[in-house]
Amino acid sequence: MYHRANIYLLTAKIPMRNLLLAAALPLLFTAGCSIIYKQPIYQGNLIKKEAVDQLKIGMNKQEVAMLLGTPSISDIFHTDRWDYTSTQRINRVAHTEIKNLTVYFQNDLVTRWEGDYFPNQDEKLAESARKQFGPNLSRKEHGNR
Repeated sequence: MYHRANIYLLTAKIPMRNLLLAAALPLLFTAGCSIIYKQPIYQGNLIKKEAVDQLKIGMNKQEVAMLLGTPSISDIFHTDRWDYTSTQRINRVAHTEIKNLTVYFQNDLVTRWEGDYFPNQDEKLAESARKQFGPNLSRKEHGNR
């Protein structure tokens, strides 16, 4: 015996399915439109607090370079001044924060230093780099490879 399908049941299911689909599609599309993560950007010299604490009046340029690294700004017109500059930008809308550490020389010897820097962020970045790339090898260890 042939039974006719109830047309009301078929038409009632179709709008419900369309309604669920219409509600689910915007949710799927907007889920991918959340705020985009912006990685913090640090540029410049990584200066350790311990290194700055070891600076002494009377150190020569070579000792300062061994301690703090190569200056980011070394002006040929002001050879008695080395600038270590760092910038930090946390998110898209924030301004870029600039910090400077300036070392002053007279007759190639340190006379004074001044400025500020990011000691906490520099330590975090150095630790992150060590975890990612391994510790720096000394010249002696590097030569044995």
